[in-house]
Amino acid sequence: MKKQSTVAIVLGGGKGTRLYPLTKDRSKPAVPFAGKYRLVDIPISNCINSGFKKIYILTQFNSASLHNHISNTYIFDTFSNGFVEILAAEQTFHSNDWYQGTADAVRKNLNHFRDQEAEYYIILSGDQLYRMNYDDMLQTHIRSGATLTIAAKTISRQEATGLGIMGCDEEGIIKKFYEKPAPDADINEYRASEKLIQSSLGRERNASNEYLASMGIYIFNAREMEKILEANKSADFGKEIIPEVIETSKVAAYVFDGFWEDIGTIKAFYDTNIDIASITPAFNFYDESAPIYTHRRHLPATKVNFCNISSSLTSEGSIITNAYIVNSIIGVRTLIESGASLDGVYCMGASYYESEEEKVSNAKKKIPNIGIGKATIIRKAIIDQNARIGDGCRIGIDDVEREDGDYTNYSIHDGIIIIHKNAIIPHGTIL
Repeated sequence: MKKQSTVAIVLGGGKGTRLYPLTKDRSKPAVPFAGKYRLVDIPISNCINSGFKKIYILTQFNSASLHNHISNTYIFDTFSNGFVEILAAEQTFHSNDWYQGTADAVRKNLNHFRDQEAEYYIILSGDQLYRMNYDDMLQTHIRSGATLTIAAKTISRQEATGLGIMGCDEEGIIKKFYEKPAPDADINEYRASEKLIQSSLGRERNASNEYLASMGIYIFNAREMEKILEANKSADFGKEIIPEVIETSKVAAYVFDGFWEDIGTIKAFYDTNIDIASITPAFNFYDESAPIYTHRRHLPATKVNFCNISSSLTSEGSIITNAYIVNSIIGVRTLIESGASLDGVYCMGASYYESEEEKVSNAKKKIPNIGIGKATIIRKAIIDQNARIGDGCRIGIDDVEREDGDYTNYSIHDGIIIIHKNAIIPHGTIL
């Protein structure tokens, strides 16, 4: 019955500036991922597979596409008592501000959460890729008798610089917390004990797993979290609330031993997607025991005509003709014309098919159809939804000067070219 008394809260993030321009017209949880999914599908699927079916999504920016995705995808039957509900920032008699941080977003929605009379709250991030059984974490939390349990990933000293590091005793009780230590900082006192690593992972501690980093996944006792947030008006969990709770209450670590990746930046987003298309990806989408759910589109299978495709994924509803595609992901309804070549490209696809009449109109206006035009060559790029890329374009191919920044119809971040959603790239363009 503990599963029924647990409410999941997915933090949708703010403006998503690190993922711009993918978040220009949509909230971060709604960003298309791995060809056919949205980022928010990851934590929601983990919740469903763990038996947690009371799920709130907190967001405040560009939430229309997220609302459409959630309402068309996660529909529970009457007998499950489950729901996935979006809580956007709203004006009330108590507050008329935007969410100021992760803790502030949760605090402003406590009245909604209290209606569920939960015993436990699990706080999740909306921009991470992993597969976890949250019920295992909940049972660890209950056995520990802690106020709060934090999911922890073992990392090396080199990786510790960009994450929050936790110092634990041999039983996994967190005694101290260090937010993003500098590369030259002495953090030896934060090394995980050999006993804890052995008992949690079943193997010895070494240079690759000697520190524990917070994954930003928390389980709170419900009443205690409500009291903490009402007493402490700080805006952020990781930087402000968690360190204080560690000082005043019992906080436990749940050591997670699976794949986990924060995909909150363009580089991480691109690298993670391209890896999914590799021969042996770090994350396995082909696990039928714990599937990743998404919107069912009822599209036909992809049609492939005279193509050379390797180490790539092609999503349903696409038509690919006489193309060379390697190390790439082709999203739903993607149309790729003859002679096109893609290497290291994530093409997000289209949200609709153009009619023949629309294509005739496009030709008269001398604008490309939605998709990839004839003889176009693209390398190391993200093509956002409904982009129109003309014939004979060369994107990321030629030795031309490219500076990171945002431009008309495209952006460059970390050397990766991102073609904007609904962008029109004329025939013969060189980027």
